[in-house]
Amino acid sequence: MQENIYGDYQPVLAEILAETLDKLEEIKDDYQTETGDRLYEHLIGRVKTPKSMIEKCQRKNLPLNVRSALKENKDSIGVRIVCNFIDDIYTWIDIIEHLNNVAIVKQKDYITHAKPNGYRSYHLILEVTYPVADIDGNDPGQYFIEVQLRTIAMDTWASLEHEMKYKHTINNPEMIGQELKRVADELASCDVSMQTIRQLIREDD
Repeated sequence: MQENIYGDYQPVLAEILAETLDKLEEIKDDYQTETGDRLYEHLIGRVKTPKSMIEKCQRKNLPLNVRSALKENKDSIGVRIVCNFIDDIYTWIDIIEHLNNVAIVKQKDYITHAKPNGYRSYHLILEVTYPVADIDGNDPGQYFIEVQLRTIAMDTWASLEHEMKYKHTINNPEMIGQELKRVADELASCDVSMQTIRQLIREDD
């Protein structure tokens, strides 16, 4: 295994992430200028650390090499778009579907179909074309980005659930899990109510 599982592609991943975040911000600004709506509350991104990628490869029994990191796992680059309203999430999906040099290769709607523990989010795997040859010799290269889209309520809940998942000692984990599920359902109801109120307000325009 190379010292860094991304090999010479580490800076390329950082470049793709930076350009992706810039593009999404530009879209948000243009949309806000045109409509007055702010399409997201905040936007974050990361390149998964080499250590985390190695651990993921080990969990999946994949060879510890660049191909596993860039092609078998498709989340070396991750972006999270946190929106105010559920409708904004689906507006983003429509926008992303029409971007040049971007193809949606996988999507999971955990908003319509929440996980049993209450987790809600919309996940996309994008294949992007970038002017640097990839490990297969494609030039321009093909790289993957995982995009998660959530409302603020979904993001807050996921942060709390993540904290519980990775804390080693918790008193009454079953009770806390049940409470998290109850709160997730309440937050989902609030998200729908907020969306409905916005629509009612705009009907009078």
